[in-house]
Amino acid sequence: AATKLASAEKLMYFCTDQLGLEQDFEQKQMPDGKLLVDGFLLCVDVSRGMNRNFDEQLKFVSNLYNQLAKTKKPVVVVLTKCDEGVERYIRDAHAFALGKKNLQVVETSARSNVNVELAFGTLVQLVDKSRGKAKIIPYFEALKQQSQQIAAAKDKYEWLVSRIVKSHNEAWPGVSRKMQPAPEYQDYVYLEGTQKAKKLFLQHVQRLKQEHVERRRKAYLALLPQALDALVPDLDEIDQLGRAKVEKLLEAKPDFLKWFVVLEETPWDATSHVDDVDNERIPFDLLETPAAEQLYEAHVEKLRNERKRAEMRRAFRENLESSPFVTPGKPWEEARSFIMNEDFYLWLEEAVYMDIYGKHQKQLIERAKEEFQELLLEYSELFYELELDAKPSKEKMGVIQEVLGEEQRFKALQKLQAERDALVLKHIHFVYHPTKETCPSCGACVDARAEQLLGPRPARPAER
Repeated sequence: AATKLASAEKLMYFCTDQLGLEQDFEQKQMPDGKLLVDGFLLCVDVSRGMNRNFDEQLKFVSNLYNQLAKTKKPVVVVLTKCDEGVERYIRDAHAFALGKKNLQVVETSARSNVNVELAFGTLVQLVDKSRGKAKIIPYFEALKQQSQQIAAAKDKYEWLVSRIVKSHNEAWPGVSRKMQPAPEYQDYVYLEGTQKAKKLFLQHVQRLKQEHVERRRKAYLALLPQALDALVPDLDEIDQLGRAKVEKLLEAKPDFLKWFVVLEETPWDATSHVDDVDNERIPFDLLETPAAEQLYEAHVEKLRNERKRAEMRRAFRENLESSPFVTPGKPWEEARSFIMNEDFYLWLEEAVYMDIYGKHQKQLIERAKEEFQELLLEYSELFYELELDAKPSKEKMGVIQEVLGEEQRFKALQKLQAERDALVLKHIHFVYHPTKETCPSCGACVDARAEQLLGPRPARPAER
């Protein structure tokens, strides 16, 4: 409670964290001579202390105040550790101050940095009356304002970090130097300190690292099905193998190193390979993750389904070939009803059925046309004694159709009447104008083949 202090050459410090670490902080010594004390902050701990009776503590504070009052210097009562304050202790401390000529009371928390500056500012105003009177703010109101201020400063600082730090390989010393001129950095460090600023930086870097690793992981997993298709496309080779045997099988493949890389250290995301963006090969230990195992199982299942679908396509074709209901020219919509109850029906997509059916119909129609052409040749006498222009009358066409109508080869084209009539007219034209161009055999016509065989041959080199 002295108003004059002498402590020459003693080292000044700001908090107990510096004790034992003096070399890590700026060192200042108390000056020579006596220091005048202009006022006092009378601090009262209002937290629940171990083996501490608050009434006894308040009695000590009261005695101390009596000593301070003799100095005629201004005094501000500061309630400390209000973040852990006991309501009764706070109430009793206020009552004590009220009974001492209305002492000003400031509720503070050094840990939360609430009202600390206000406590000193209040004392300064009492020392220097020319300054504006400080407004005393209750702890919880000040804490709310402080929290809002810190939250706003934190948002701005995090925005600054996200704008400046784009790589997870950035280090704090270089980044902090780069950010020091920015007000967002300065405001946050002033409120929360350098360590918290560094902590937020490290959290941001960790997020960047996780995002980078996740992008790499997704890229590797996206490539894995292609690697499996290239290295183990045969179901018989892997159908009953366990994971260990599959890995050995993959390593034995000639193109293994084209798709995979075996790292000396694991896991892959803790190695330098994660930053080697030019190397797209899949880390081999990634196969041991659940996601990769699921993709492998999906690969095996895909091969099984492909085999099953191939079997079903074959069964469908065999069914079409043996079905008496599938005739030349019958639309797929009509034929579908005959196969809907078969085992293979639900295995294939509609487009696959239509494609197979279309190819089968093409073969059926070509075969039916060839057989119908044979039928026309067998009944050549029906096409004699026509008009000079070789155009049959309606009566003649009726006779032709009546004679041929009992033949199965004629009935086979009943859904293709227009094409059947065209074949009849083409045959009549051939009968009256037999040339290799009008021959029903087209390219297989004997005349055409003879010309090819007897045509000019390349000259042999002259003998010397």
